[in-house]
Amino acid sequence: MTISKLEAALQQALERQRATQNPLSVEEFSAACDAVLAAERALARAKGEQYAVPLDFPVAWDIGAPLPHLLQSDNRTVVAFFLRDVDPNWDGSYITIRYPDSPTAQKLGLVEFHRCVCAKMGTPNDEVFHGHPLHGKGFEGYRAMVVENSTWLKQLEAINAVHDHYKPETWRELKHYILPFHDSTFECVAHGFTVETRETSLPELLSEVCRRLVERR
Repeated sequence: MTISKLEAALQQALERQRATQNPLSVEEFSAACDAVLAAERALARAKGEQYAVPLDFPVAWDIGAPLPHLLQSDNRTVVAFFLRDVDPNWDGSYITIRYPDSPTAQKLGLVEFHRCVCAKMGTPNDEVFHGHPLHGKGFEGYRAMVVENSTWLKQLEAINAVHDHYKPETWRELKHYILPFHDSTFECVAHGFTVETRETSLPELLSEVCRRLVERR
């Protein structure tokens, strides 16, 4: 399909999305949003631009208060956060406030990124997700993603290409991951990741991670 046809398809998807923005058609609106994202990705791919695609990720973090913590050394990169845990009896009349120093056991997620070459966490939060460079190119809030044709990965490779033992093939194995949380966004370039779930307090989990960071491997 030509780029002009892909641009037209994206415009049609956006018009459909706008037409379904009302609370009586939630499913239809969701389908329209998915169509927009698919059209964004197809157009970016055709143009050779970077774009974000959903990652096959085994857990979902809490949307309102994931309270992510990034712990990192030269050799290990770990992100801990509160998992989404919906009370089936919740009637919507109250909210539960989480505190990171609480000793109470909670459902937590722990992701370790393997052979991570660079990581960052901070802006944007969910109020300005639309300011992210990948907005309009498949970016979705509160969902783990991987970036195809990543410009950040290319920048990092260019920096390292001056090394006497630079091997381009090793950079083909790296991926650019994004985890957009409520108050911050985590991004890294790494070879892969593993995910664990725990039911413990956040201070206990972070203490365990700190021990991991100093272990001899």
